[in-house]
Amino acid sequence: MGRITLDKVTKSFGDVNVIPPLDLTIEDGEFAVFVGPSGCGKSTLLRLIAGLEDVTSGEIRIDGTVATDTPPAKRGLAMVFQSYALYPHMSVRKNIAFPLRMAKMDQAEIDRRVNAAAEVLNLKDYIDRRPGQLSGGQRQRVAIGRAIVREPAAFLFDEPLSNLDAALRVGMRLEISELHKRLATTMIYVTHDQVEAMTMADKIVVLRAGVIEQVGSPLELYKAPRNTFVAGFIGSPKMNLIEGAEAQKHDAHTIGIRPEHIEVSDSGGVWTGTVGVSEHLGSDTFFHIHDTGLAETITVRAGGEVGFKHGDTIHLTPREDVIHRFGADGLRL
Repeated sequence: MGRITLDKVTKSFGDVNVIPPLDLTIEDGEFAVFVGPSGCGKSTLLRLIAGLEDVTSGEIRIDGTVATDTPPAKRGLAMVFQSYALYPHMSVRKNIAFPLRMAKMDQAEIDRRVNAAAEVLNLKDYIDRRPGQLSGGQRQRVAIGRAIVREPAAFLFDEPLSNLDAALRVGMRLEISELHKRLATTMIYVTHDQVEAMTMADKIVVLRAGVIEQVGSPLELYKAPRNTFVAGFIGSPKMNLIEGAEAQKHDAHTIGIRPEHIEVSDSGGVWTGTVGVSEHLGSDTFFHIHDTGLAETITVRAGGEVGFKHGDTIHLTPREDVIHRFGADGLRL
């Protein structure tokens, strides 16, 4: 079991309140992702759950048991950090087994758990190598294996893919998602990368300045962002946010339209602009449009075969059925 509940949890460093009163529940077996810009409090929140930081006030419960003052080692949680923190002189086997040896577990049980983790993480062929002989992705799998053998109530990941290159990040993202399906164990994952959040999470928790802006599934946040902050943060490229007369036509202070919901053409159209930078990705092209009179830049996602070049005049037609409306307070109407 791995249900984690935060009840009016706060955290202050001296006079600086980094986590105002916060309520959140992560259900047993969920893959929850904390996402937000740098300094939003997501790593601090994870460390509070892990017990690596003391709660200023409020209560943390794990499976219904109050754990606010419980030492980290006794919370039944396993944390995987951004840095692999492997022992360079130890083999993969010994690195994975280390927390069990420290707990003085029976050797037969240690061997069983280590072999099972190596099987799940495709590390059997590297079990007798040292970390220096492994790739970055393999070393991260060893760090995850060291967490798996503890058979925790929940796994806590603190930006575990930040040190990997782009290709390895994609591969490890899939591996961690697959691992969650196999283990069916609660996982809480911290990242600033909203693409990771969208592709991995059952539940996304969007944070800004220690405040939860919205909680929901990836599609819920994508289709119905609660405010302009979430609207601009979730989605890649981000949603176009437009104020002024065009928004007033829709009885709103701000309207939002996602790049894929704007059609492009060389004539007609509702809006007209000038093509700036184009990002050609093969299957898709992202056009950054200037001089529309709507916003500094309007981003449009079109098919990869659409052929406009820098400086061309382009005509834009937004899909009226998927325009998002927000009030002067930034909240969804």
